Amino acid sequence: MYGFPNVIGAIDCTHVAIRAPNVNENAFINRKHFHSINVQIICDADMLLTNVVARWPGSTHDSFILRHSSVGRRLEAGAIRDGWLLGDSGYPLKQWLLTPFLNPHSAEERHYNMCHSRARAIVERTIGLFKGRWRCLDCTGGRLLYTPEKVCQIVLACAVLHNVAQLKNMPLPPGADCCVGRDPEPHPQAFEPNAAAVHQRLEVMRRL
Repeated sequence: MYGFPNVIGAIDCTHVAIRAPNVNENAFINRKHFHSINVQIICDADMLLTNVVARWPGSTHDSFILRHSSVGRRLEAGAIRDGWLLGDSGYPLKQWLLTPFLNPHSAEERHYNMCHSRARAIVERTIGLFKGRWRCLDCTGGRLLYTPEKVCQIVLACAVLHNVAQLKNMPLPPGADCCVGRDPEPHPQAFEPNAAAVHQRLEVMRRL
């Protein structure tokens, strides 16, 4: 999409609001100061969910969830050698995960960032579609009044149903596509530069 090569998926996290739990309550408070589950989403160009991780409290950083997920471990071990995920600057630059330039200094870097942003926007649209279809997952639809464990099961069930709905081209309910609340931005973190990943991103920038 948008000329960006070798993309195997786009990744982001989204928060599902919950009632304050009785155990480890503070761990579930996110950067917007409400209790939530932080859910990792990876999607493809058809807005199908190819990976969903629903198990971490709202205070957990997006990059931590990826690092401790099975897909993150497999990609780090070299499961894919000719493609990459697209993630925002809340993730570390990896050979299998391309992120934008934080401070672009050239026309080439700015063009790379534009192509990256347009291609990665598919995951934001997918999350909006996912939560618009299942309003119980969005803060505009209220908070789920169950234990965190039960909420995680609900999220995964909705993910399966989302893919079924997408494959069958089922329309959204009226007004569902304009009511999704914004997620809190991930807390900025300093990541160790990966020389091979830096070189690879430059090569992609030149190809673009």
